[in-house]
Amino acid sequence: MPEKFPILLGALLLRAFVCSISDQIRLFRPTPPPMRKASDLIHRQEPLKVNQSLLKEATPDNTRIIVSLPKQRAYLMIGDQLAADGPISSGKRGHESPQGYLKVLEKDPNHHSNIYGDFVDGLGRVVRAGVSARVDSAPSGTHFVGAPMTWFLRLTEDGVGMHVGILPGYPASHGCIRQSADGAKLFYAHVKVGTPVDVGDY
Repeated sequence: MPEKFPILLGALLLRAFVCSISDQIRLFRPTPPPMRKASDLIHRQEPLKVNQSLLKEATPDNTRIIVSLPKQRAYLMIGDQLAADGPISSGKRGHESPQGYLKVLEKDPNHHSNIYGDFVDGLGRVVRAGVSARVDSAPSGTHFVGAPMTWFLRLTEDGVGMHVGILPGYPASHGCIRQSADGAKLFYAHVKVGTPVDVGDY
């Protein structure tokens, strides 16, 4: 037993020394920066820009639309001149927006989705939000109400289009090209069924 005492004492002293050093290191650790708000991390897009003098020349017969997926912008063009330039949010991964040479197939100022929306009860209260009519089952006593797609310009037969929506600064939709309220209204007013829409990596 007497032989083990110095070993035990040494171990205890070593442990006390290590703990003391650890405490000192902890004291000199820099204070981490405060957590940033989620809103600060969202990329703030430039708002709608309009060339008012050129827009006066715009008619549904002389305009076309270009959508840049990398820049998350939509451009209302008259020939090669830029009449308006607005922020968008295109389709997220797994729901990418269609690319290529498309055209406006339908215009509907008060369109509603027949796929995405909410289940609401008889009083119009939302029971389940953000559902897919293709995947989710309506709870008893509820019915499906499609999400509003104001100033809707249909681009594909299966329902992808341009319309008013949330713009978080990155691709976030189920395939549609969301626009700001003022941007969607302006584009809607200056195109017609048949207007060319070019969507791609511009």
